[in-house]
Amino acid sequence: MSIVLKAQAIRKSFSNPTPLEVLKGIDLEVKQGESIAIVGKSGEGKSTLLHILGTLEKPTSGKLEICGSNATSLDKLRSQHIGFIFQTYNLLEDYTVLDNVLMPARIARKPVHPTSPAYKRAQLLLEQVGLTSRSHFLAKLLSGGEKQRVCIARALCNNPELVLADEPSGNLDHTHSKEIHHLLTNLTKQYGKSLIVVTHDKELAALCDQTLILKDGNLSPSLDKLQA
Repeated sequence: MSIVLKAQAIRKSFSNPTPLEVLKGIDLEVKQGESIAIVGKSGEGKSTLLHILGTLEKPTSGKLEICGSNATSLDKLRSQHIGFIFQTYNLLEDYTVLDNVLMPARIARKPVHPTSPAYKRAQLLLEQVGLTSRSHFLAKLLSGGEKQRVCIARALCNNPELVLADEPSGNLDHTHSKEIHHLLTNLTKQYGKSLIVVTHDKELAALCDQTLILKDGNLSPSLDKLQA
């Protein structure tokens, strides 16, 4: 099984307002099709780590490889190999649902006309997340649960090897959270994608293959998973 992401000795420090080392040498390997939940208390640096793994932020030091390529200086890898899901959705509210799903393809400069592979894939993904009837609605008209379904479809639009999700159900009630959890883990598994999710939700973490705890700048396996 191939390695999709490999992080070695990832460190991240901030100097303002006072010097602080948030990540103290993170090592992480993610295999194709593997799902990993990263849990920990607020302020431990979970989102910072996820942003570094997704090349949205640079580490202070360390090495990051995505699909065998050095990713610390190659941001273009982001659009080719990574799909993102954010707690706050980050949708273009005055664009249609379909336009939002197609946005990663546009950024990657792929054709998005109605007969293009990207357009057909977007339609299929919207069907799989149960939003075909909402395809031409403006994103601002959707409920929170529907918006997160759009985000899942958008993350998979470019057929990336890796999906990164930051508290994907943080703004949803329990019922809609469970729906998003199963949709996210089932779809990424169905398409053979690797998944890294930062979450406070134990139910979502339990659906992943591994649970890692970020504490004091270091990652360690969850004892619950080891005992299971």
